[in-house]
Amino acid sequence: MSEPIKIRATLQGEITDIRILMQHPMETGQRKDPASGKVVPAHFIQTFLVSANGKPLVEGQTNTSVSRNPMLAFKARGLKAGDRLVVSWRDNKGEQRSDEAVVGAG
Repeated sequence: MSEPIKIRATLQGEITDIRILMQHPMETGQRKDPASGKVVPAHFIQTFLVSANGKPLVEGQTNTSVSRNPMLAFKARGLKAGDRLVVSWRDNKGEQRSDEAVVGAG
């Protein structure tokens, strides 16, 4: 299984600043392994979901053009300290990861 998703959610007044780092190799399928000369197979996050207290907040798709260990950053209204955020992703090989964090006061 992959490394944990790093999630930071800080409440600043009425706005919550959310930063997410998803640990993933994000291989394009076009790079050659220098040692063997063989093409490294594509391996990338296809879909991700950020939910707050069980309700979808952000949902999206990525592809091979996204760099290794993608980071998402956005702001949200309507959250409060103690709310639970869950971030999950699924990649093109069927692997998936889900982690959670609690919104903290700024």
